[in-house]
Amino acid sequence: MALLQRLARLAAALQDPQKVADFQRLCGVEGPPGLAASPPLAEESGEQGPLANGSCPARNGGGEGDGWPRLRAAAGGEKRHPKGLGNGAVSRGAGGEGPPQQTWGRRQPRRNSLTGEAACQEIAIRKPFLYYLFNLGTELGNELFYILFFPFCIWNLDAWMGRRLIIVWVWVMYLGQCTKDVIRWPRPASPPVVKLEVFYNSEYSMPSTHAMSGTAIPLALVLLSYGRWQYPLMYGLILVICWCSLVCFSRIYMGMHSILDVIAGFLYAILILVVFHPAVDLIDNFNLTYKYAPLIIISFHLALGVFSFTLDTWSTSRGDTAQILGCGAGVACGSHFNYMLGLMQDPSPDTLPLIPPSITVTLFGKAILRLLIGVVLLLLTRIVMKKITIPLACKMFSIPCDDIRQARQRMEVELPYRYITYGMVGFSLMFLVPCLFLFIGLS
Repeated sequence: MALLQRLARLAAALQDPQKVADFQRLCGVEGPPGLAASPPLAEESGEQGPLANGSCPARNGGGEGDGWPRLRAAAGGEKRHPKGLGNGAVSRGAGGEGPPQQTWGRRQPRRNSLTGEAACQEIAIRKPFLYYLFNLGTELGNELFYILFFPFCIWNLDAWMGRRLIIVWVWVMYLGQCTKDVIRWPRPASPPVVKLEVFYNSEYSMPSTHAMSGTAIPLALVLLSYGRWQYPLMYGLILVICWCSLVCFSRIYMGMHSILDVIAGFLYAILILVVFHPAVDLIDNFNLTYKYAPLIIISFHLALGVFSFTLDTWSTSRGDTAQILGCGAGVACGSHFNYMLGLMQDPSPDTLPLIPPSITVTLFGKAILRLLIGVVLLLLTRIVMKKITIPLACKMFSIPCDDIRQARQRMEVELPYRYITYGMVGFSLMFLVPCLFLFIGLS
């Protein structure tokens, strides 16, 4: 009993938002004077009440109350940031009380087009190197990274390894997103935490899916590649430690997760890998060889998506879950057609372990050309499918589509839009784009 009480106290301490704020200050992130003691301000309408996930209210319109953050300028005045005012910012008095503080101007965090949330605190960044470093770490768990990393692995390195990485990624992210909607813990409160990112602020906090993907992807990459490729194991371990640490610390730096969220995400990802890694070969072989695999893959992933949409009310995590499942289903179906048609054949076991080729100008140029052409085609596929699927889903389910933001908060629109759109992106990644490379001599 005493042990459980100590563990409970430890968990409460690790969940304390003040520790997140302390880490941010250590890394040179400072909010307005008195932030730690100030509650979030309410809307101008006068309504009071807590803000979900420690977020600041979003606003429409312009002028001084338009919802955009401000940065303190070195001269003591206020310097308007290109995006955003802080509704929750604590300003200096009319007489300019307090000494002017040096400010390094920073980039505005991504604004969520579905929730309308924007950063709303006056922020000073005093260590720009750490700001850029941890922004890089956060991007290692975002869509931009995935749409570059997975295609590069499949088209330029090893399709066998790329397919299995995506299987691991789908399971880790799906279980992480569903667990968030079951536990329903809010994000660290602001104040005292300074929010440097708002894109995922409508989602719950526990566990950190960034920490999960930042642990699972590099660890699975080493588990799958070591022994198949010739390289020193120490290089792989260094990659895992650096990648995982950068992503995990970045989520605390950005003010999006408590220390407990990140630790839980790290351990949860390892648990999922321990359970599912032995089954990855079986799943990939089933996707490639079973006659009716595409039908089963599509149905199973769609059923998982429907289940995840029933766990909680709308948040961006539901759309992300459908997006991940659609991508996984598309890649699996594309792998099946590749295998049946004899395209992108895996190296025979006799050739293992593979020796990394010498990097030449020709090899590097072809790799970059494949990546550029392929990613452009994937982005075009996403744009076209989005233009088709959202109006079609609205029409099929008699949902007004004049307000796309509201329409996408309905399961009948968001699930088919994300699933079909990213299913086609995954299918193009694994089948259509490699066919094009074969046709133009870039394979």
